[in-house]
Amino acid sequence: MQRLYDFLRRHPTGVDTFWAVLLFGISAVSVAVRPEGGQAGGQGTGSEAVIVPVLLLLSLVIALRRRMPEKMLLLAIGVGLLQLVLDVATTPSNFAFLVITYTVAATGVRWASRLALGAGLCAAPLSQLRWPEQEATVLSNIALIIFLTVPFALAWVLGDSIRTRRAYYEQLEERATRLEKEREAQAKVAVAAERARIARELHDVVAHNVSVMVVQADGAAYVLDAAPDQAKKALETISSTGRQALAEMRRLLGVLRTGEHEETGEYVPQPDVEQIDELVEQCRSSGLPVDFKVEGTPRPLPSGVELTAYRIVQEALTNTRKHGGPNAGASVRLVYFDDGLGLLVEDDGKGAPHELYEDGGADGQGHGLIGMRERVGMVGGTLDAGPRPGGGFRISALLPLKPAH
Repeated sequence: MQRLYDFLRRHPTGVDTFWAVLLFGISAVSVAVRPEGGQAGGQGTGSEAVIVPVLLLLSLVIALRRRMPEKMLLLAIGVGLLQLVLDVATTPSNFAFLVITYTVAATGVRWASRLALGAGLCAAPLSQLRWPEQEATVLSNIALIIFLTVPFALAWVLGDSIRTRRAYYEQLEERATRLEKEREAQAKVAVAAERARIARELHDVVAHNVSVMVVQADGAAYVLDAAPDQAKKALETISSTGRQALAEMRRLLGVLRTGEHEETGEYVPQPDVEQIDELVEQCRSSGLPVDFKVEGTPRPLPSGVELTAYRIVQEALTNTRKHGGPNAGASVRLVYFDDGLGLLVEDDGKGAPHELYEDGGADGQGHGLIGMRERVGMVGGTLDAGPRPGGGFRISALLPLKPAH
């Protein structure tokens, strides 16, 4: 049965043609057995030369109703007017008027649907005016007109409800498709944002730790013969810094390994404000004098704010080592406000041109400051960076406890 149903759905014109042939046969038999002189009630019969084309045309309306509903509606109306003018008796083939009314209401354009409704409502009154019932009262004629009009109204209402339901289902499908595309787009945006975050993290980890390792390696090579103890201490710093960098990189790259839940590597928590003191000590041990002060009452902060503060200090001190010169010093101020956290990082080195920080250069200086602005923007804060009067560089940031809406 399912195969038969699928076959019928794939060949609607064939199905309609079958019903058209069946309707033509029933109508032809009805005309053949009709007594001469017409039906009771005085309804005319017309000549056979006219009746046969009428039967054929109304059968054609049934056969092609789904392929060209608007044209078949006009054809049916024309045939109906022809019957009225030539006094051609109604036959079972006139059932095509009900079918085309339903079809146009369900699938046709709006003007055709309205025309079908109007023609259906006028069909019964015109028929009664053309072929009135003999010996019938006015009330009987009115009742008959209403009785014959109801099927046309029901056919139109049924077709229009089918149209509405189809439109509703199409709208649901369209909405589901649109939501699916939006979910895919949001997933892609989330993936891109996560990759950008990981890229910033990797930049901060690599830039800072490798910078420390390079400075320590240069110092160890310089004092290797004259002060072996200092060289040993520098090598130990290089080793611990390298291990810390590997641990952080393993944590970040592990995020990209989706589906590998059995990862057994060592992971470290994300840096926070308390680790800024260790960061400062690391910079001091690498030869960069850093003055670190905390103002206000320390208290727990959102993880995003703490990570942003740590990375800003880390990037600022890294830039000082890279661009400040051999005798540069730096200062870090951490200020706890009631509604946020303030950061001030300054150095007195020769610095790099501000354009390099903003635009980037061959060694990628610009990406650090761009990353700072992105981080601060993600937590709803503000960042001010630029050269200091008299030399050096200054970075000031305000990180609110709640993101701005």
